[in-house]
Amino acid sequence: MSARIFRTAELERRERGNGIRSLPLASRETGADQVLTGMTEIPVGGIIPLHTHSSEEFILVLQGRATVRVDGREEPVQAMDATFIPADVEHQFVNTGEVPLHILWVYGDPDTTRTLVASGETFGHLDAYPTDA
Repeated sequence: MSARIFRTAELERRERGNGIRSLPLASRETGADQVLTGMTEIPVGGIIPLHTHSSEEFILVLQGRATVRVDGREEPVQAMDATFIPADVEHQFVNTGEVPLHILWVYGDPDTTRTLVASGETFGHLDAYPTDA
């Protein structure tokens, strides 16, 4: 594996549905074998469905405000607040601010999956959200 510089202005965002867009960074595709990282933009009023992941997750809020629902409780977060969520813990981000929410995410496994709580369906982390989620 070789070192990599990510010039985010030159990278393509992935449309995830519901106005959510992600920018993958370190992954198996880019040579990472121990982490999965990237950034996601959630529009004003946007909601990431309640879900779990197959690995640990760290999130840093880069811009905006949100309510994080994690492990049965709700906590407000804002720019430069961070979360750590163990594998298999239910969580959700809701953009409660007046600007798009930008988050940086880091997972402890490049093969991380996401399981939606409502349906029990499991997807690859960067797969699009179902339109009814």
